Amino acid sequence: MNYKEALKKLEACGQTQLLRFYDTLSEEEKKELLGEIEALDTSFLSLIDRPDEAVSKDDVVEPLNALTIPEIEARRAEFEEIGLKAVREGKTGAVLLAGGQGTRLGFDHPKGMYDVGLTKPRYIFQCLFENLKAVTDRAGAYIPLYVMTSKINHDETVAFLKEHAFFGYPGAYVRFFVQDMAPCTDLAGRILLSAPGHIAQSPNGNGGWYHSMKKAGLDEDLKARGVEYLSAFAVDNVLQRINDLAFLGAVIESDADVGAKVVSKVSPTERVGVLCKKNGHPSIVEYYEMTDDMIRLRDEKGDLLYRYGVILNYLFKVSKLDEAVSKRMPVHMAEKKIPYVDEQGRFVKPETPNGYKFELLILDMIQLMDTSLPYEVDREKEFAPVKNATGTDSVESARALLQKNGVVL
Repeated sequence: MNYKEALKKLEACGQTQLLRFYDTLSEEEKKELLGEIEALDTSFLSLIDRPDEAVSKDDVVEPLNALTIPEIEARRAEFEEIGLKAVREGKTGAVLLAGGQGTRLGFDHPKGMYDVGLTKPRYIFQCLFENLKAVTDRAGAYIPLYVMTSKINHDETVAFLKEHAFFGYPGAYVRFFVQDMAPCTDLAGRILLSAPGHIAQSPNGNGGWYHSMKKAGLDEDLKARGVEYLSAFAVDNVLQRINDLAFLGAVIESDADVGAKVVSKVSPTERVGVLCKKNGHPSIVEYYEMTDDMIRLRDEKGDLLYRYGVILNYLFKVSKLDEAVSKRMPVHMAEKKIPYVDEQGRFVKPETPNGYKFELLILDMIQLMDTSLPYEVDREKEFAPVKNATGTDSVESARALLQKNGVVL
């Protein structure tokens, strides 16, 4: 893209301020800025005047039952045999969503590098790699693991995992890819610059992971390996069991498009997204989107009707992912504090929210599927997220649950 082409594109969407410092840039800087403008997706700008709504008054939302823990235990041997066969035949793979930093923990590095140990180092990445290795050791076969990073943490993540030899998992089975970025705007919808020659951008959320995989050509790697089921899981849950055999077997046996690990809510107001049906499709409604009825309604046994909260551990049919990636997903926006350069080229680090970040969420991928299998797990054995420094879902609570499960810290 040359300057005239960039100007024409920006004039069409009212964003010519991105070329404000163009004449002051070096030839290399000009080339980089023009490349960023060429890749720029401006379709999200309409959201500023027309915010999207996850649940509208016209939506038909219904509860969705899960395969419960007692039901799983009664069929565990059957499910594990199916899962074992799938792993040994190379039909499964996993994606670790690790594009974020540990900012909320006061840790200015990739979140997976955070040390939750007490008497010796024990990193979040280590917990996850060892959890996966426990499954593959039992199967006697490794599965491909794809690690999604972002531009802000890619080099550090790769270097750290290589330095620690992938915590015993064979490096030949680990591939990396970088998630897409989305531009940031001020509150009036003007795209910001992070430097005179660079657009202010942030990772585009965990919902764009498969699109980013395809951009990196890793969908071809999936096909070459014969992977039919691909799990996607968050970096921050240190107890997360990845591709465990019973979960694999249950989803495969059900022929569902997506399996989702869920936990029973501890209270009606617990802040977790709830798996349900919306307009006939599996869906996830976030806690802040639920009506009072959805929060409080109970069945004849006294159980909450909307009681199964997701823990961001999903198993997708690859064939359905290929179909879904061609569909447009909702874009969500949030007010954030976004560093930028002002009209005089001075760098500004705001103390209050000054703009919007835009992202795709993996929960919206669920609604692109036709069928689902909610799969209940014991939260004390599989749900220990590290989101905060203290309190609920914190380093402290995760450490306590790790120790309760026999992990030496």
